[in-house]
Amino acid sequence: MLKIIVGSGEEISRLIAEQFILQIQKKPDSVLGLATGTSPLGVYRNLIEANKKKVVSFSKVTTFNLDEYIGLEGTHNQSYRYFMNVNLFDHIDIDKKNTFVLKGVGDYLAYANNYDNLIEEHGGIDLQILGIGSNGHIAFNEPDTPFDSLTHIADLNESTIKDNSRLFSSIKEVPTKAVTMGLKSIMNARKIVLIAMGKSKAEAVKNLIKGKISKRVPSSILRNHPDVTIYVDQDAYSLVNK
Repeated sequence: MLKIIVGSGEEISRLIAEQFILQIQKKPDSVLGLATGTSPLGVYRNLIEANKKKVVSFSKVTTFNLDEYIGLEGTHNQSYRYFMNVNLFDHIDIDKKNTFVLKGVGDYLAYANNYDNLIEEHGGIDLQILGIGSNGHIAFNEPDTPFDSLTHIADLNESTIKDNSRLFSSIKEVPTKAVTMGLKSIMNARKIVLIAMGKSKAEAVKNLIKGKISKRVPSSILRNHPDVTIYVDQDAYSLVNK
């Protein structure tokens, strides 16, 4: 069942941060599923502020990230480990030993193959945040990814590479493969929030909410989950009622 909330970017970031804060206050050792990209940055800024004000503590929290580029060391400024450290972990009272991000180098395949077991060993994800790609992908689950997929290696579509090239000096620098939690991995989370902002996400949001549940639109699987809230701004929601 989908719940849809339309608001401004600032409102959306605050509301999602409040969801995370309530989850941690209710269960201090919560397991959180985290995402990268520009969409959750406002959420993370709100969480940092709440932590500094001692509204919430991350000292007992465990986190699992959705994905990582293959070929990038965790110290690379476009790796998702680097992103999480710079935009959240370095600024809150979390033990980085309890922050899990998929590997992009070394034994990344073995680590990926054990990632779902690792999540299960920690009790499963209580609250997962997602973004959405312009082609409807969630994490790096591109169109036609099987709905029963667990953590795996993904070839990135041309549209995804183009979307992400804004963060690199050149499109040639964007990795073409990634390791990602699968659609089943994501669906195993007890609660999911998805954030979408901007006109570039309008078609994907329309297909998620009103289209067929289909592998062609990976995010459409979320309609089969019992507890999903979609937070969108007016631009991202603009095609839903047309």
